[in-house]
Amino acid sequence: MDWIQIAGHTGALLSSITFVPQVYKVWVSKSARDLSLTMMVIVFISTLVWLIYGVALHLWPVILANGFICLLSVILIYFKLTFKEKK
Repeated sequence: MDWIQIAGHTGALLSSITFVPQVYKVWVSKSARDLSLTMMVIVFISTLVWLIYGVALHLWPVILANGFICLLSVILIYFKLTFKEKK
């Protein structure tokens, strides 16, 4: 594995884990009040497009990162639509 592949996989890993703390926080608090649904839908669509691109070109760092981020954004969208606001 050369340094370009290492950079690609490192970037993919770092991009992938950015949503983990947010998913955990929303899950524990059972509140997604401060999340923007519009932003989460845009993130989902953009990662889906990147995922298609990565699959078409067989770019594993792009496939792995965007597949994981796509999954996490779906989870956040689900939380946003499921958790009822506490009054």
